[in-house]
Amino acid sequence: MRDKEIEKLIKQEEKRQKKVVNLIASENYVSQDVLKALGSVFVNKYAEGYPAKRYYGGNGLVDKVEKLCQERALKLFGLHRATRPEWNGGKSRWHVNVQPYSGSPANLAVFSALVPQGGKIMGMSLEMGGHLTHGQKVSMTGKFWKQVPYGVDKKTERIDYDEVLRIAKREKPALIIAGATAYSRKIDFKKFRKIADACGAYLMIDMSHIAGLIAGGVHPSPFPYADIVTTTTHKTLRGPRAALIFCKKELAQKIDKAVFPGLQGGPHMNQIAATAIALKEAMKPGFKKYARQVVKNAKILVNELKKKGWRIISMGTDTHLFLVDVWARGISGKEASEKLERAGIIVNKNMIPFDIRKPADPSGIRIGTAAVTTLGIKEKDMKKIAEKIDKILKM
Repeated sequence: MRDKEIEKLIKQEEKRQKKVVNLIASENYVSQDVLKALGSVFVNKYAEGYPAKRYYGGNGLVDKVEKLCQERALKLFGLHRATRPEWNGGKSRWHVNVQPYSGSPANLAVFSALVPQGGKIMGMSLEMGGHLTHGQKVSMTGKFWKQVPYGVDKKTERIDYDEVLRIAKREKPALIIAGATAYSRKIDFKKFRKIADACGAYLMIDMSHIAGLIAGGVHPSPFPYADIVTTTTHKTLRGPRAALIFCKKELAQKIDKAVFPGLQGGPHMNQIAATAIALKEAMKPGFKKYARQVVKNAKILVNELKKKGWRIISMGTDTHLFLVDVWARGISGKEASEKLERAGIIVNKNMIPFDIRKPADPSGIRIGTAAVTTLGIKEKDMKKIAEKIDKILKM
Protein backbone atom coordinates (compact mmCIF):
# COMPACT_ATOMS: atom_id res chain seq x y z
CA MET A 1 0.00 0.00 0.00
CA ARG A 2 1.44 3.38 -1.01
CA ASP A 3 -0.35 5.31 1.73
CA LYS A 4 1.87 4.27 4.61
CA GLU A 5 -0.13 6.19 7.21
CA ILE A 6 -3.32 4.26 6.47
CA GLU A 7 -1.39 1.02 6.01
CA LYS A 8 0.10 1.47 9.45
CA LEU A 9 -3.32 2.04 11.01
CA ILE A 10 -4.75 -1.02 9.25
CA LYS A 11 -1.93 -3.19 10.58
CA GLN A 12 -2.37 -1.75 14.06
CA GLU A 13 -6.09 -2.52 13.95
CA GLU A 14 -5.38 -6.07 12.76
CA LYS A 15 -3.03 -6.49 15.69
CA ARG A 16 -5.55 -5.01 18.14
CA GLN A 17 -8.33 -7.32 16.95
CA LYS A 18 -6.10 -10.38 17.35
CA LYS A 19 -5.03 -9.59 20.91
CA VAL A 20 -8.39 -8.68 22.51
CA VAL A 21 -11.37 -10.72 23.67
CA ASN A 22 -14.17 -9.16 21.64
CA LEU A 23 -17.50 -9.31 23.50
CA ILE A 24 -19.20 -6.53 21.54
CA ALA A 25 -22.65 -7.97 20.76
CA SER A 26 -22.93 -6.23 17.37
CA GLU A 27 -19.52 -7.22 16.00
CA ASN A 28 -18.13 -10.31 14.32
CA TYR A 29 -15.27 -11.46 12.07
CA VAL A 30 -15.91 -11.93 8.35
CA SER A 31 -14.27 -14.56 6.16
CA GLN A 32 -11.41 -13.83 3.77
CA ASP A 33 -13.85 -14.24 0.87
CA VAL A 34 -16.09 -11.50 2.25
CA LEU A 35 -13.06 -9.24 2.65
CA LYS A 36 -11.97 -9.91 -0.93
CA ALA A 37 -15.41 -9.04 -2.28
CA LEU A 38 -15.43 -5.77 -0.34
CA GLY A 39 -12.12 -4.87 -1.95
CA SER A 40 -13.12 -6.07 -5.43
CA VAL A 41 -13.56 -4.08 -8.65
CA PHE A 42 -17.30 -3.86 -7.98
CA VAL A 43 -16.39 -0.89 -5.80
CA ASN A 44 -15.75 1.00 -9.06
CA LYS A 45 -19.24 0.52 -10.51
CA TYR A 46 -22.14 2.92 -10.21
CA ALA A 47 -25.40 0.99 -10.50
CA GLU A 48 -28.22 3.41 -9.72
CA GLY A 49 -31.55 1.65 -10.09
CA TYR A 50 -32.51 -2.02 -9.94
CA PRO A 51 -31.66 -5.08 -12.08
CA ALA A 52 -32.64 -4.50 -15.74
CA LYS A 53 -33.69 -0.97 -14.77
CA ARG A 54 -30.38 0.86 -14.33
CA TYR A 55 -29.64 4.48 -15.19
CA TYR A 56 -26.05 3.74 -16.25
CA GLY A 57 -24.54 1.36 -18.78
CA GLY A 58 -22.21 -1.53 -18.12
CA ASN A 59 -24.33 -3.17 -15.42
CA GLY A 60 -24.89 -6.63 -16.88
CA LEU A 61 -22.67 -8.36 -14.32
CA VAL A 62 -23.88 -6.08 -11.54
CA ASP A 63 -27.43 -7.27 -12.22
CA LYS A 64 -26.31 -10.89 -11.83
CA VAL A 65 -24.64 -10.11 -8.48
CA GLU A 66 -27.71 -8.36 -7.10
CA LYS A 67 -30.10 -11.08 -8.28
CA LEU A 68 -27.85 -13.75 -6.79
CA CYS A 69 -27.78 -11.92 -3.47
CA GLN A 70 -31.58 -11.69 -3.48
CA GLU A 71 -31.96 -15.38 -4.32
CA ARG A 72 -29.60 -16.40 -1.54
CA ALA A 73 -31.30 -14.15 1.02
CA LEU A 74 -34.69 -15.69 0.27
CA LYS A 75 -33.30 -19.22 0.26
CA LEU A 76 -31.39 -18.86 3.53
CA PHE A 77 -34.57 -17.99 5.41
CA GLY A 78 -36.78 -20.48 3.55
CA LEU A 79 -38.63 -17.83 1.55
CA HIS A 80 -37.69 -18.84 -1.99
CA ARG A 81 -40.99 -20.68 -2.38
CA ALA A 82 -44.41 -20.56 -0.75
CA THR A 83 -44.52 -22.34 2.59
CA ARG A 84 -47.63 -24.15 1.34
CA PRO A 85 -47.89 -25.23 -2.33
CA GLU A 86 -51.44 -23.94 -2.72
CA TRP A 87 -50.27 -20.42 -1.93
CA ASN A 88 -49.23 -18.33 -4.93
CA GLY A 89 -48.70 -21.38 -7.14
CA GLY A 90 -45.73 -22.48 -5.06
CA LYS A 91 -43.89 -19.19 -5.70
CA SER A 92 -42.40 -17.10 -2.92
CA ARG A 93 -44.72 -14.59 -1.29
CA TRP A 94 -41.67 -12.54 -0.25
CA HIS A 95 -39.47 -9.92 -1.85
CA VAL A 96 -36.08 -8.73 -0.61
CA ASN A 97 -34.25 -5.47 -1.24
CA VAL A 98 -30.49 -5.93 -0.78
CA GLN A 99 -29.43 -2.34 -1.48
CA PRO A 100 -29.66 -0.56 1.93
CA TYR A 101 -26.27 0.68 3.04
CA SER A 102 -26.89 -0.30 6.68
CA GLY A 103 -29.61 -1.01 9.22
CA SER A 104 -30.55 2.56 10.07
CA PRO A 105 -31.45 3.62 6.50
CA ALA A 106 -33.19 0.27 6.01
CA ASN A 107 -35.54 1.01 8.90
CA LEU A 108 -35.98 4.58 7.72
CA ALA A 109 -36.95 3.30 4.27
CA VAL A 110 -39.67 1.06 5.71
CA PHE A 111 -41.21 3.85 7.75
CA SER A 112 -41.14 6.32 4.85
CA ALA A 113 -42.75 3.72 2.58
CA LEU A 114 -45.59 2.71 4.89
CA VAL A 115 -46.26 5.43 7.48
CA PRO A 116 -47.30 9.01 6.65
CA GLN A 117 -45.03 11.66 8.12
CA GLY A 118 -46.24 12.46 11.63
CA GLY A 119 -47.90 9.05 11.94
CA LYS A 120 -47.32 6.68 14.84
CA ILE A 121 -44.74 3.90 14.97
CA MET A 122 -44.63 1.66 18.01
CA GLY A 123 -41.25 0.38 19.14
CA MET A 124 -39.33 -0.65 22.23
CA SER A 125 -37.89 2.36 24.05
CA LEU A 126 -34.13 2.79 24.01
CA GLU A 127 -33.61 2.38 27.75
CA MET A 128 -35.57 -0.88 27.70
CA GLY A 129 -33.46 -2.41 24.95
CA GLY A 130 -34.80 -0.88 21.73
CA HIS A 131 -32.81 0.73 18.93
CA LEU A 132 -32.37 4.41 18.09
CA THR A 133 -34.08 3.91 14.74
CA HIS A 134 -37.24 2.53 16.32
CA GLY A 135 -38.53 6.05 16.81
CA GLN A 136 -36.27 7.56 19.47
CA LYS A 137 -36.49 11.36 19.65
CA VAL A 138 -32.78 11.88 18.93
CA SER A 139 -33.12 9.84 15.72
CA MET A 140 -34.65 11.14 12.49
CA THR A 141 -37.20 8.36 12.91
CA GLY A 142 -38.41 10.15 16.03
CA LYS A 143 -38.47 13.53 14.31
CA PHE A 144 -40.47 12.43 11.26
CA TRP A 145 -42.80 10.08 13.12
CA LYS A 146 -44.28 9.86 16.60
CA GLN A 147 -42.97 6.96 18.64
CA VAL A 148 -45.37 4.99 20.78
CA PRO A 149 -42.94 3.31 23.19
CA TYR A 150 -43.28 0.02 25.00
CA GLY A 151 -40.89 -1.56 27.46
CA VAL A 152 -40.49 -4.45 29.85
CA ASP A 153 -42.07 -5.45 33.11
CA LYS A 154 -40.17 -3.94 36.04
CA LYS A 155 -40.11 -7.18 37.99
CA THR A 156 -39.32 -9.73 35.28
CA GLU A 157 -37.49 -7.35 32.90
CA ARG A 158 -39.24 -9.12 30.05
CA ILE A 159 -41.79 -7.86 27.53
CA ASP A 160 -45.31 -7.77 28.98
CA TYR A 161 -47.37 -8.64 25.90
CA ASP A 162 -50.67 -7.79 27.59
CA GLU A 163 -49.35 -4.29 28.28
CA VAL A 164 -48.10 -3.95 24.70
CA LEU A 165 -51.59 -4.92 23.50
CA ARG A 166 -53.23 -2.32 25.75
CA ILE A 167 -50.90 0.40 24.44
CA ALA A 168 -51.46 -0.63 20.82
CA LYS A 169 -55.25 -0.61 21.16
CA ARG A 170 -55.14 2.81 22.82
CA GLU A 171 -52.64 4.48 20.47
CA LYS A 172 -53.46 2.67 17.21
CA PRO A 173 -50.02 2.96 15.58
CA ALA A 174 -49.67 2.49 11.83
CA LEU A 175 -46.70 0.16 12.31
CA ILE A 176 -45.38 -1.93 15.20
CA ILE A 177 -41.73 -2.93 15.50
CA ALA A 178 -40.76 -6.12 17.28
CA GLY A 179 -37.03 -6.39 17.74
CA ALA A 180 -34.31 -4.93 19.91
CA THR A 181 -30.64 -4.21 20.33
CA ALA A 182 -30.26 -5.00 24.02
CA TYR A 183 -32.98 -7.50 24.91
CA SER A 184 -31.73 -10.99 25.67
CA ARG A 185 -34.93 -13.02 25.54
CA LYS A 186 -36.77 -14.64 22.64
CA ILE A 187 -39.49 -12.38 21.27
CA ASP A 188 -42.89 -13.98 20.75
CA PHE A 189 -43.58 -12.98 17.14
CA LYS A 190 -46.95 -14.74 17.13
CA LYS A 191 -48.17 -12.55 19.99
CA PHE A 192 -46.93 -9.45 18.20
CA ARG A 193 -48.88 -10.53 15.10
CA LYS A 194 -52.07 -10.70 17.16
CA ILE A 195 -51.30 -7.28 18.67
CA ALA A 196 -50.75 -5.76 15.22
CA ASP A 197 -53.98 -7.29 13.93
CA ALA A 198 -55.88 -5.95 16.95
CA CYS A 199 -55.06 -2.35 16.00
CA GLY A 200 -54.74 -2.69 12.22
CA ALA A 201 -50.97 -2.07 12.11
CA TYR A 202 -48.22 -3.39 9.91
CA LEU A 203 -45.87 -5.71 11.81
CA MET A 204 -42.19 -5.10 11.20
CA ILE A 205 -39.57 -7.36 12.76
CA ASP A 206 -36.06 -5.96 13.15
CA MET A 207 -33.99 -9.13 13.43
CA SER A 208 -30.61 -7.43 13.07
CA HIS A 209 -29.10 -9.04 16.16
CA ILE A 210 -30.62 -12.48 15.81
CA ALA A 211 -30.56 -13.03 12.03
CA GLY A 212 -27.69 -15.50 12.25
CA LEU A 213 -29.39 -17.38 15.08
CA ILE A 214 -32.57 -17.63 12.98
CA ALA A 215 -30.60 -18.79 9.94
CA GLY A 216 -28.82 -21.31 12.17
CA GLY A 217 -32.08 -22.72 13.51
CA VAL A 218 -31.58 -21.77 17.17
CA HIS A 219 -34.15 -18.96 17.26
CA PRO A 220 -37.76 -18.92 16.00
CA SER A 221 -38.33 -17.34 12.60
CA PRO A 222 -40.35 -14.12 12.35
CA PHE A 223 -41.40 -14.70 8.74
CA PRO A 224 -44.66 -16.61 9.39
CA TYR A 225 -45.94 -13.54 11.26
CA ALA A 226 -44.31 -10.39 9.83
CA ASP A 227 -45.26 -8.04 7.02
CA ILE A 228 -41.71 -6.65 6.87
CA VAL A 229 -38.42 -7.94 8.25
CA THR A 230 -35.27 -5.82 8.36
CA THR A 231 -31.81 -6.94 9.31
CA THR A 232 -28.21 -5.92 9.26
CA THR A 233 -25.80 -8.54 7.93
CA HIS A 234 -22.75 -8.01 10.12
CA LYS A 235 -23.75 -9.28 13.57
CA THR A 236 -24.63 -12.94 14.11
CA LEU A 237 -24.98 -13.36 10.33
CA ARG A 238 -21.23 -12.74 10.05
CA GLY A 239 -21.29 -10.65 6.88
CA PRO A 240 -20.23 -7.13 5.82
CA ARG A 241 -21.72 -3.91 7.14
CA ALA A 242 -24.94 -3.89 5.11
CA ALA A 243 -28.68 -4.49 5.47
CA LEU A 244 -31.64 -6.31 3.93
CA ILE A 245 -35.35 -5.50 3.79
CA PHE A 246 -37.71 -8.46 3.36
CA CYS A 247 -41.36 -7.69 2.69
CA LYS A 248 -44.51 -9.31 1.41
CA LYS A 249 -44.66 -8.97 -2.36
CA GLU A 250 -47.63 -6.61 -2.24
CA LEU A 251 -45.39 -4.10 -0.43
CA ALA A 252 -42.37 -4.54 -2.70
CA GLN A 253 -42.97 -1.55 -4.97
CA LYS A 254 -43.39 0.84 -2.04
CA ILE A 255 -40.28 -0.47 -0.26
CA ASP A 256 -38.12 -0.40 -3.38
CA LYS A 257 -39.14 3.17 -4.18
CA ALA A 258 -38.39 4.23 -0.61
CA VAL A 259 -34.85 2.84 -0.86
CA PHE A 260 -34.24 4.20 -4.36
CA PRO A 261 -34.85 6.95 -5.27
CA GLY A 262 -36.29 7.82 -1.88
CA LEU A 263 -33.24 7.62 0.35
CA GLN A 264 -30.17 6.69 -1.63
CA GLY A 265 -28.58 6.66 -5.06
CA GLY A 266 -26.32 3.96 -6.42
CA PRO A 267 -25.96 0.81 -4.31
CA HIS A 268 -22.57 -0.32 -3.03
CA MET A 269 -22.10 -3.31 -5.31
CA ASN A 270 -18.94 -4.54 -3.58
CA GLN A 271 -20.97 -4.64 -0.37
CA ILE A 272 -23.80 -6.55 -2.06
CA ALA A 273 -21.31 -9.07 -3.49
CA ALA A 274 -19.84 -9.55 -0.01
CA THR A 275 -23.34 -10.00 1.43
CA ALA A 276 -24.08 -12.69 -1.16
CA ILE A 277 -20.98 -14.58 -0.05
CA ALA A 278 -21.93 -14.33 3.63
CA LEU A 279 -25.43 -15.61 2.87
CA LYS A 280 -24.00 -18.64 1.06
CA GLU A 281 -21.63 -19.29 3.99
CA ALA A 282 -24.61 -19.24 6.35
CA MET A 283 -26.25 -22.03 4.36
CA LYS A 284 -23.42 -24.44 5.14
CA PRO A 285 -23.94 -27.09 7.87
CA GLY A 286 -21.11 -25.61 9.91
CA PHE A 287 -23.07 -22.41 10.38
CA LYS A 288 -25.81 -24.21 12.31
CA LYS A 289 -23.12 -25.62 14.60
CA TYR A 290 -21.71 -22.12 15.00
CA ALA A 291 -25.11 -20.65 15.91
CA ARG A 292 -25.70 -23.34 18.54
CA GLN A 293 -22.30 -22.64 20.06
CA VAL A 294 -22.95 -18.89 20.17
CA VAL A 295 -26.00 -19.44 22.37
CA LYS A 296 -24.24 -22.08 24.49
CA ASN A 297 -21.37 -19.69 25.12
CA ALA A 298 -23.72 -16.87 26.12
CA LYS A 299 -25.59 -19.09 28.58
CA ILE A 300 -22.35 -20.35 30.14
CA LEU A 301 -21.04 -16.82 30.56
CA VAL A 302 -24.33 -15.72 32.14
CA ASN A 303 -24.36 -18.63 34.57
CA GLU A 304 -20.74 -18.15 35.59
CA LEU A 305 -21.20 -14.42 36.22
CA LYS A 306 -24.36 -15.11 38.22
CA LYS A 307 -22.43 -17.55 40.40
CA LYS A 308 -19.98 -14.77 41.14
CA GLY A 309 -22.76 -12.45 42.29
CA TRP A 310 -23.36 -10.30 39.20
CA ARG A 311 -26.96 -9.34 38.44
CA ILE A 312 -28.00 -10.29 34.92
CA ILE A 313 -30.95 -8.43 33.43
CA SER A 314 -34.01 -10.74 33.10
CA MET A 315 -31.94 -13.39 34.90
CA GLY A 316 -30.47 -14.82 31.71
CA THR A 317 -30.39 -15.01 27.93
CA ASP A 318 -31.90 -16.94 25.03
CA THR A 319 -29.65 -15.33 22.44
CA HIS A 320 -26.06 -14.23 21.91
CA LEU A 321 -26.20 -11.22 24.23
CA PHE A 322 -27.12 -10.10 27.72
CA LEU A 323 -26.86 -7.11 30.05
CA VAL A 324 -25.03 -6.97 33.36
CA ASP A 325 -26.16 -4.52 36.05
CA VAL A 326 -22.70 -3.44 37.22
CA TRP A 327 -24.09 -0.46 39.17
CA ALA A 328 -25.60 -2.99 41.59
CA ARG A 329 -21.99 -3.56 42.67
CA GLY A 330 -21.13 0.16 42.70
CA ILE A 331 -19.45 0.37 39.28
CA SER A 332 -20.82 2.52 36.45
CA GLY A 333 -21.13 1.11 32.95
CA LYS A 334 -18.51 3.47 31.61
CA GLU A 335 -16.03 2.59 34.34
CA ALA A 336 -16.64 -1.13 33.85
CA SER A 337 -16.16 -0.88 30.10
CA GLU A 338 -12.93 1.09 30.47
CA LYS A 339 -11.49 -1.26 33.10
CA LEU A 340 -12.22 -4.28 30.94
CA GLU A 341 -10.74 -2.68 27.84
CA ARG A 342 -7.49 -1.89 29.64
CA ALA A 343 -7.30 -5.60 30.39
CA GLY A 344 -8.03 -6.61 26.79
CA ILE A 345 -11.75 -7.42 27.07
CA ILE A 346 -14.02 -5.30 24.86
CA VAL A 347 -17.67 -4.72 25.82
CA ASN A 348 -19.94 -1.68 25.59
CA LYS A 349 -21.58 0.39 28.29
CA ASN A 350 -25.35 0.12 28.09
CA MET A 351 -28.48 1.34 29.79
CA ILE A 352 -30.55 -1.21 31.68
CA PRO A 353 -34.34 -1.16 32.11
CA PHE A 354 -35.50 1.65 34.43
CA ASP A 355 -31.94 2.96 34.60
CA ILE A 356 -31.37 5.75 37.11
CA ARG A 357 -28.17 6.83 35.33
CA LYS A 358 -27.64 8.64 32.02
CA PRO A 359 -26.80 7.02 28.62
CA ALA A 360 -23.27 8.47 28.62
CA ASP A 361 -22.50 6.64 31.86
CA PRO A 362 -25.24 4.07 32.45
CA SER A 363 -25.70 1.29 34.98
CA GLY A 364 -24.88 -1.64 32.75
CA ILE A 365 -22.68 -3.27 30.18
CA ARG A 366 -23.75 -5.34 27.19
CA ILE A 367 -21.93 -8.58 26.42
CA GLY A 368 -22.18 -10.76 23.30
CA THR A 369 -20.60 -14.02 22.18
CA ALA A 370 -20.92 -14.01 18.37
CA ALA A 371 -17.41 -12.75 17.61
CA VAL A 372 -15.46 -14.92 20.08
CA THR A 373 -17.38 -17.99 18.94
CA THR A 374 -16.19 -17.35 15.38
CA LEU A 375 -12.65 -17.71 16.73
CA GLY A 376 -13.44 -21.16 18.15
CA ILE A 377 -13.99 -20.28 21.79
CA LYS A 378 -16.17 -22.81 23.65
CA GLU A 379 -17.68 -23.42 27.10
CA LYS A 380 -14.40 -24.04 28.93
CA ASP A 381 -12.98 -20.80 27.57
CA MET A 382 -16.11 -18.87 28.56
CA LYS A 383 -15.66 -19.94 32.17
CA LYS A 384 -12.14 -18.48 32.10
CA ILE A 385 -13.45 -15.26 30.56
CA ALA A 386 -16.07 -15.00 33.32
CA GLU A 387 -13.36 -15.40 35.94
CA LYS A 388 -11.30 -12.68 34.31
CA ILE A 389 -14.25 -10.28 34.03
CA ASP A 390 -15.11 -10.85 37.69
CA LYS A 391 -11.54 -10.30 38.81
CA ILE A 392 -11.07 -7.11 36.75
CA LEU A 393 -14.32 -5.49 37.88
CA LYS A 394 -13.61 -6.25 41.53
CA MET A 395 -10.19 -4.62 41.42
